[in-house]
Amino acid sequence: MKVLKFLAAGMMAALVMASCGGSQPSLEGVSKGEVDSASYAVGLTFGRMITDANIVGLDYAVVEKAMKDVINGKAPKMEPMEANNIVNNYIQKCQVAVGKMKEKEEAEFLAKNKKNEGVEESASGLQYKIENPGNELRATATDTVEVHYKGTLLNGKVFDSSYDRGETVKFPLNRVIAGWTEGMQLVGEGGKITLWVPFNLGYGGRPMSEDLPAYSTLVFDVELVKIYKEEKKENNKK
Repeated sequence: MKVLKFLAAGMMAALVMASCGGSQPSLEGVSKGEVDSASYAVGLTFGRMITDANIVGLDYAVVEKAMKDVINGKAPKMEPMEANNIVNNYIQKCQVAVGKMKEKEEAEFLAKNKKNEGVEESASGLQYKIENPGNELRATATDTVEVHYKGTLLNGKVFDSSYDRGETVKFPLNRVIAGWTEGMQLVGEGGKITLWVPFNLGYGGRPMSEDLPAYSTLVFDVELVKIYKEEKKENNKK
């Protein structure tokens, strides 16, 4: 699906970039400013899809030439199916390369981070610092928790914050990323904890949004406001 979106975006960009040649319809009532805005918007969409797919190393001069060839009606150097296969194979190689690079960068950061005072690391690789242990009540993976939190990337950019929304959030711990499921069991009700979540315990190689790219190491500052214990259902005996 992502490849198809990428190719569709490329065709949209071609329509704009190739306006220097070929037969073009006359656009009545369209200003130069509208053309410029639409051109930039198409390029922006194209660029974001390339970024989301982790496509790196492209020669954009060749990309532009292919777009112009399509618009100008020149015979393509490859059939659509062949082009699709080439893009698929290239994306797979890019994802492997980007994943290895991000894994190395993350490992270097976590190796330094765990040397900081108060930072501990679990067997899974989750790093955490307990700011306040809270009371004796602990959550399990099947409980629901109410929290206040701020989520940032390693560069400090905030991608999510209940504080900004002005209200706490409730969710079951068996329906969130593994780093949260594990981390929320490390403090008691009323506790505060900072979590450094490796991408294998987070969203992995999936881009979740423009603010949350693929292979992100996540940092969460969390207040565990309340724990709602799972209700045990008793079997009715007749």
